Amino acid sequence: MRSQPSLPVSQPAMDGSAAELEAAERVVMRWDSASAGAGADEPMLFDGAGDRAEADRFLRAVDDLRRLAPPSPAAVGSPRRLSSSSGSSSAAAGSGAVHVAMARLEDEFRHVLSSRALDLEIEALADLSSLSINSDRSNSASSADLPSPAAAGDEDDSASASIGRRSSAAYRSLRSIREIDLLPDDAVADLRAIASRMAAAGYGRECAQVYASVRKPAVDASLRRLGVERLSIGDVQRLEWDALEAKIRRWIRAARAAVRGVFASERRLCFHIFHDLPISSTTISASAAAAPATHDAPFAEAVKGAALQLFGFAEAISIGRRSPEKLFKIIDLHDALSDLLPDVSDIFAASKAAESIYVQAVEIRSRLADAVRGILSEFENAVLRDPPKTAVPGGTIHPLTRYVMNYSSLICDYKVTLSELIISRPSASARLAAEGNEFVPSLADLELPELENQLPLASHIVWIIVVLEHNLEGKAALYKDLALSHLFMMNNVHYIVHKVKDSPDLWGMIGDDYLKRLTVKFTMAATNYQRTSWLKILNCLRDEGLHVSGGFSSGISKSALRERFKSFNAAFEDAHRVQSGWCVPDNQLREELRISIAEKLLPAYRSFLGRFRHHIENGKHPELYIKYSVEDLEIAVGDFFEGVPPSPHNRRRSHG
Repeated sequence: MRSQPSLPVSQPAMDGSAAELEAAERVVMRWDSASAGAGADEPMLFDGAGDRAEADRFLRAVDDLRRLAPPSPAAVGSPRRLSSSSGSSSAAAGSGAVHVAMARLEDEFRHVLSSRALDLEIEALADLSSLSINSDRSNSASSADLPSPAAAGDEDDSASASIGRRSSAAYRSLRSIREIDLLPDDAVADLRAIASRMAAAGYGRECAQVYASVRKPAVDASLRRLGVERLSIGDVQRLEWDALEAKIRRWIRAARAAVRGVFASERRLCFHIFHDLPISSTTISASAAAAPATHDAPFAEAVKGAALQLFGFAEAISIGRRSPEKLFKIIDLHDALSDLLPDVSDIFAASKAAESIYVQAVEIRSRLADAVRGILSEFENAVLRDPPKTAVPGGTIHPLTRYVMNYSSLICDYKVTLSELIISRPSASARLAAEGNEFVPSLADLELPELENQLPLASHIVWIIVVLEHNLEGKAALYKDLALSHLFMMNNVHYIVHKVKDSPDLWGMIGDDYLKRLTVKFTMAATNYQRTSWLKILNCLRDEGLHVSGGFSSGISKSALRERFKSFNAAFEDAHRVQSGWCVPDNQLREELRISIAEKLLPAYRSFLGRFRHHIENGKHPELYIKYSVEDLEIAVGDFFEGVPPSPHNRRRSHG
């Protein structure tokens, strides 16, 4: 310790205030970094270890300086810019000592912030999705990336728990937020002690700048560890969808951790250091020049860049190209942002310096909602305009049918959000879009069923299926074989009906009345197929035209009978060859259709064979006309609708 110089004998003893001031100056000047040529090994007052007596003595000396020699307004500024005044008055000397003290405190503040910071457990933060969400909003959307969190408990009264209250008010800790200690408690107490002295001496702005310069890189590093990438809007919009989808999943987890962990913890740290301190009205950076400085300004400066980068990704998604495959991930983004907004509000909106971040998040959610509505409309138009190009082989289920019905089922999985966002029925202009489309039947046919008490979202789903039905009719017209055209419609409408029945949500959306309408359409298609395909074959087994006019003995024309058997054989063989290559992919429907055919064909053939076979067998070469037994036909019917060429059968000859 330096000894105090003795007073000259000839000088009168100074008064008590002057002695206190001089003593305070001596304490401060011993820690004058500038004059001592400070280096990396310079001892620090607030090093977190050892004797704290000197640090406390330094703070008391700073308090004495401020009390006994308050700086003039002209003297306030960066502690590195020492006053050029060399006056000999004790006030002037005190003012110079204040500058030295502030320079030392600035160094100490930076040192404590940098050296005492705790390692942030990013891995723990990344699991924030399991925390309660600060929202009463229930979300039943089924998504692996959006587990439905438990509803939050009762909220604290916002009037008594808002951030930024006077020191007598407890800092609010939301249930949905995990506040992590960024520095030990004793380090926070030291920072608060330093900041309070600097602010009281008019150096709050400089203290805040140091805070932001240290914490901003730490925040940026935390977001990088969470996987938040620096991507421009153009970068995001140039990504292939598979890559973008994966980034959306990562962003949702990272955003929860960033908001509820990183930003909330930074807010609390800043609050504990700067609350109620008179930070200079001069803002700490040009970017904040429009807003008055408050104790929130250091927090805003530290996190604003990272927050804008974080939410900028969601913004790029919201204004990107709208295509149907993006709908559900954009809903995931919308829901994640909606769940975060109460926390974003609590963390940012109460701060004048940071409220623009909350405003941006609200605007992005609104744009995501617009994107959802726009994508649904684009999807409807895409289904409407999907052109018939080439008929699918075998009349099987069209890829468009599978895509549209799977898409509609997913829409119902997201019905909670979509019911909030879709607030109007399909517009007349959307339905009029069918007009002039050569691939779609007349506009009059495209009628949207009016169902009582139907949600707008349900109206859109029904409209999508209506449009799909009519599009399928255009595709059915591609088949030259009318029976195959009916089989195609049967397959596709059956698929639609069963997708509806397999999804209680989808069924509930479209309702029983429309489901019955679809079922009737399926039944009609199946009936039309059988009538078109089998009427000619069954007509071969009628008695008409076989009887000889005026004949009284036998009454049967053998030549006509032989021609009838030949016609039946040819027609059945043609049907067997062709329709074995047709496809009914649903196992149950395929079996039911075969049974229905057999129930019509086999009894008719058995009866015809029983009544007329002896006329053929009594003639020459009966095997040329009676080629099949009833059992042969039954086996052959089992080949139908497999989508592959028929296999040969060892047919028993009934005459043999």
